Amino acid sequence: MIEAETVAAVGLRPPDLVMRLERLGAFHQTRLSFLRAMLRQAKREGWAFARPTWRIDARGVGVAVYTVKTPEHLYSLVCFGHDLPDELRSDRVIAEAWDATFALYDGIPDEAEIARLGANVPKQEAGRYQPSDLVLSRANRSVRLFQHVVESLAAGRQPHRGKVEEVGYLMRTTAVYGNGKFGIADRDELQQRPEFRNSFRAEMLTVWLIRSFTLDLVEHLARMRAPAAAIVLEPDLRRRFGVGNATGLGMAPFLVRHPLLIDRWVAAREEALAIVRAIPEARPETRARFRQVLGRARRSLAEWRTVDTIQARRVAALLADLARLEAELERTDLLAQHRPWDAVYRWGEANLSLEGQEYTVTLLLEPHGAEVDFLADRMWTDEAAEFRIDGGITCGALKAVIARDYAWALGIDFDRAEATARFWYVSEEKLEPRLGERAQEPGAGLEHPLAIGRDVAALHRDLGTATPGEALAIFLLRHAQHRHVVRRVQMSARHPYAEVRDNLIGAAVRPIDLLRCKLSFFGATRFDPRSDRWVRISLFPGAPFPETLAADSEDDWIYAALNEPAA
Repeated sequence: MIEAETVAAVGLRPPDLVMRLERLGAFHQTRLSFLRAMLRQAKREGWAFARPTWRIDARGVGVAVYTVKTPEHLYSLVCFGHDLPDELRSDRVIAEAWDATFALYDGIPDEAEIARLGANVPKQEAGRYQPSDLVLSRANRSVRLFQHVVESLAAGRQPHRGKVEEVGYLMRTTAVYGNGKFGIADRDELQQRPEFRNSFRAEMLTVWLIRSFTLDLVEHLARMRAPAAAIVLEPDLRRRFGVGNATGLGMAPFLVRHPLLIDRWVAAREEALAIVRAIPEARPETRARFRQVLGRARRSLAEWRTVDTIQARRVAALLADLARLEAELERTDLLAQHRPWDAVYRWGEANLSLEGQEYTVTLLLEPHGAEVDFLADRMWTDEAAEFRIDGGITCGALKAVIARDYAWALGIDFDRAEATARFWYVSEEKLEPRLGERAQEPGAGLEHPLAIGRDVAALHRDLGTATPGEALAIFLLRHAQHRHVVRRVQMSARHPYAEVRDNLIGAAVRPIDLLRCKLSFFGATRFDPRSDRWVRISLFPGAPFPETLAADSEDDWIYAALNEPAA
């Protein structure tokens, strides 16, 4: 382990650099991402898996149950297959029917519990749930690829690899609900369990098991169609399938509403980068590993397909960046320098696009699991612990904190229409976040408090009416409307990565940057924006399955390309 003093000499990247929307929107998965950390934990602890129930007919309708035994608990993914007409298939959150619906259940359900779940889970939001129901989800088939795979296997041949490459998944989830929504178990209960203590572990387990269900389903349907001729997917090709996801604005406000949690996520990533940059020399085996992963990443990223012209340009720039990095390593002695990984980072900062710089962070962490993986267990926090406002400080002291941490907000003229062009609200129909155009749409009176920059600027202005020595508590008796933002300012003073340092209601805001940042921490790959407000991704492509996890020797499956055998 690198000494703390050595890491401090390199230093963490400043929040004014890291927490800008454009950079956050260039983040990529790392070995600290939740799905990768979950699989390492499952392997390390020897989680046991089984599929005790499979009652699916030739149309794909029925129920299946996948069980998980951790050192301390039992869980089950209860899967319901449905016969969904094509005209009802939609990625939108307002859909009311899906090809498959799922519940992660606390324990092993008996027939009565399966019947209860079967009466409610297919209804999703409209169902009734109990604390034993931990996560809800639903998914739709990627119809053309799904049908192609079934038809191919039924005919005794493997599906066309190009078609697999083009899509990459058989189903995509349109929601994965946790945290007490609709009556399911509260996060506070799950956080006491070691397997779910860290962020989104229950949701990642759910999606991983959904992946097994989708692949078991296509092989089952092929057998039902042609019992004598059907074959199963080749193991290497089978691993290339992930689970798709369609994510929209509903996820975007999370980064604003959970400042302490976001600070833990970003701080862990930044501390890991600092640890690696502080390493005094590169061992031969680590150099070889870095070069290997760089090459594999280039081949894998070459398969990234997107219909979004902006993202397509960024992908092309990223591939060019990685080619330049590879050429630089061949041409110079970067890895022979003192603190070689710092040299690589600084070269990237000077020569690569934002997308390339942040992918370089991913690559730098990759061969250093022994040094940084412990940080994956620190990416959670008790958000209630720092909720209280310190009313004893003076107004002058709070103004000084704002000047130091929120200079970006004080530099915005919120009297300009462009600076307040948009507003966040929650739709009445689905209780989901939306982004309105202030000058064109009604509803600004229902605006949710996500305009942190504007609110901090208003607080700073009103603090100017108080004497510097006045107690904050007295000020808030006159200006109670500022309590929420005072709390944030005080939190951010102790947690430097807690705040997105950009105007979230300006005309130029791209919500896709918030989505990409959060999804990168999940471990998503192949971002495919369909607008600046929703994106398709893939989770777990290349990952081991429950039945193969124990035998996997490496944690770099995420870099495997379609035409490359799994490690």
